[in-house]
Amino acid sequence: MTKMRQETEEIPVAVARLLETAPETIAPIAKAFKAFDPRVVVTIARGSSDHAAYFLKYAIELVLGLPVASQGPSIASIYGAPMKMGGAATIAISQSGASSDIVAMAETARKGGALTAALVNTLPSPLSQACEHALDIRAGTEYAVAATKSYVNSIVAGLALIAYWAEDDALKTALERLPEQLEKAESLDWSHMLEPVAKAQSLYMLGRGPTMAIAAEAALKCKETSELHAEAYSSAEMLHGPVSLVDRDFPVIAFAARDAAESSIVDIVKGVVAKNPHCYISSDQSADAIQLPFVATGHPLTDALALIVPFYRFVEQLSLKRGLDPDNPAALKKVTVTR
Repeated sequence: MTKMRQETEEIPVAVARLLETAPETIAPIAKAFKAFDPRVVVTIARGSSDHAAYFLKYAIELVLGLPVASQGPSIASIYGAPMKMGGAATIAISQSGASSDIVAMAETARKGGALTAALVNTLPSPLSQACEHALDIRAGTEYAVAATKSYVNSIVAGLALIAYWAEDDALKTALERLPEQLEKAESLDWSHMLEPVAKAQSLYMLGRGPTMAIAAEAALKCKETSELHAEAYSSAEMLHGPVSLVDRDFPVIAFAARDAAESSIVDIVKGVVAKNPHCYISSDQSADAIQLPFVATGHPLTDALALIVPFYRFVEQLSLKRGLDPDNPAALKKVTVTR
């Protein structure tokens, strides 16, 4: 068994471990955020952590009604520009907490008046020390280069922060049930995509809202583990040019959750199937595309998050089928340090 597969299977346990401590570790930070009452939220991250931040952008905007922006770390690390951030709350996300550009941007945000919090899998770390608040996502040691359980736990930590901040009982309940739902998701089989995707030169990942962040993470994992070019697009952008590249040898994987965007994603995929028989979608509303099994968790945000788990299992199989080692992608390291 690969380390990536093993760590994917550990996701439900890692999520349960994190949530067990939420009242003591996450609720106080949420209280501080609520008391600060920010006008805007800013995220700082790279790679899979940035995709987790992307997911939390939608969650914050949907639940709290606050605009969220992603801040480029080079503003601090390369350009050294001071930032006026009074009234902003900043969430910095990093598995290692060691990348100097992320740390520099968090320090700049704090100096500029922002309330800062770090979601990290390593305590202590430079990032946790740079922020006023540090939250251990408790994913456990991750040995495979490609992030899996740390990505999921970063999102769960953020969702728990949002749930306590907004006093959202529905989201709290969905999170309490999430470990069990993720166990079901881990057993889902998406391997019927293996043959056409393994032969492809490129493919699209589609999503909308929170599933757009899942699509972005899925595209990255194809590049990281399988040396396969994949691009993520919002289904709303698909017809604005990208669809022209789709032909019968260009697979499309659409991530649809049980939310208000599901029908729009289904409609776009229906329009693409005529050009390409290898269209897959995690919805039972489309009779044209090939259905991917999914878990309905009872909440649109956790529905979206659960989709990445069977994809991680699939992409590990894809890497092996293409003769690669998903644990040790070429030219990549576990901790990427940028400036």
